Amino acid sequence: MHELVETLATRLVTVEGDLAREFEVRLADSSTLAFRVAYSIVRQKQDAEDVAQDAFARAYRRFDQLRDRERFRAWLVRMTWRLAIDFKRAQKRRASREDSAARLVPSATRGEPDAIERDRSARLWQAIDALPDRLRIVVVLGAIEGHTVHDVATLLDAPEGTIKSRLFEAREKLREMLQ
Repeated sequence: MHELVETLATRLVTVEGDLAREFEVRLADSSTLAFRVAYSIVRQKQDAEDVAQDAFARAYRRFDQLRDRERFRAWLVRMTWRLAIDFKRAQKRRASREDSAARLVPSATRGEPDAIERDRSARLWQAIDALPDRLRIVVVLGAIEGHTVHDVATLLDAPEGTIKSRLFEAREKLREMLQ
């Protein structure tokens, strides 16, 4: 009986160790993408790191439940996206409860190209932040992160035609907002 317990315990440790090693390998390949997805939503480096870290912890806890390990990257991106949106919503609720001031947009001063560029960038990000979630994720992954339509479709588990139409719709809305 004692030998059976030792054998089972050894197998469990080996399985858990193999699972942890596989998770580490897959995470190393996807961690930067998860941070960038989080950053595209929360717009603060420290907050994006927190959201990404939370996504990594949740992914680790649920890794054994993931059926298709080849889809880990897409799974992690969707998890990070949802956590970042939840974080942003909680931040907005907190801000409204505390009656905090609205975020100030840096104003461009004449003759300073850096200030003009910062203003342009701030306006663009405000417009991207104003997009609906389904359009914003496509813009961030496709246009900003540089993923192909096929990659975005794989990451979001959506048809390529849907991704193309969302990209088109997002660009049109951005054009309207920025004019």
